[in-house]
Amino acid sequence: MPVSNKTPLKSKLHVRNRNREPYDLEALLKVKPKLKAHLKENKYGTTSVDFANPEAVKLLNQALLDCYYGISKWEFPDANLCPPIPGRADYLHYIADLLAENTNGKIPQGKEVRGLDIGTGASLIYPILGVVEYDWDFVASDIDQRSLASAAKIITTNEALQHKIELRLQKETGSIFKGIIQPEDKLDFTMCNPPFHASRNAAVKGTRRKVKNLSGTASSTPNLNFGGIGNELITAGGEPKFIKTMIRESTAFANNCLWFTTLVSKQENLKDIYKHLKRASAKQVKTIPMGTGNKVSRIVAWSFQSNG
Repeated sequence: MPVSNKTPLKSKLHVRNRNREPYDLEALLKVKPKLKAHLKENKYGTTSVDFANPEAVKLLNQALLDCYYGISKWEFPDANLCPPIPGRADYLHYIADLLAENTNGKIPQGKEVRGLDIGTGASLIYPILGVVEYDWDFVASDIDQRSLASAAKIITTNEALQHKIELRLQKETGSIFKGIIQPEDKLDFTMCNPPFHASRNAAVKGTRRKVKNLSGTASSTPNLNFGGIGNELITAGGEPKFIKTMIRESTAFANNCLWFTTLVSKQENLKDIYKHLKRASAKQVKTIPMGTGNKVSRIVAWSFQSNG
């Protein structure tokens, strides 16, 4: 099958996103030859990756991270969430724009900027991209010791990440910032991709929809590798309760962090989020739209510090 790069420009991605242009499949195949077995013709009549196949998706994102970002050793268990690199990179770019509002439009770079990634997962993807793109330092937390062990291995096998990322285990069930942010911490931002399903049944239904959208066929037993293991996808009360807890806890760390941020997957959750932010007396609240392909999402950011 001939390889073609004539896929449409991903115009919904941030202007600084390295994956905004069509993928250079030839270059991706050079760093990840196994990807060739998962190429197929897409709806545009050109060669693309079989996005309905979990193995193909993981190989593609490993190739993207190697080819476009210089991270060649990115291994984690197949059972864990495989994050799509372009969308994850967008979150970092929008945070950079947010920080630039306080620095006369210039994006702050280097170790003076320190962020906290809540629920970093086995892939460690947000800190990786933040280090590569902006040379920021990170604290990365998770409730799963195995995920942190995987993240630690990624750090030790990639020289560019060493001495840039500190891993912290969340030992307090049900807590988000409590037990992670220390009194002496000074953070420029926090970020989070919350688990958005309230039950395993809801997660299976969501994955089934995703498989159908990608492949055109339904599966009664969809592979949850599309969405990760339990704590990556599922939390009691779903996304609304998780973000409510995040807002409530953030008030205790108002002086430790400039911007608290989170992804919000569902538009209908915004009204309740704004209500809780008002109750928390947030001085600044921003909603930043995001979009990759047919998926629409947004970042909600809040601060207890006045602008300027």
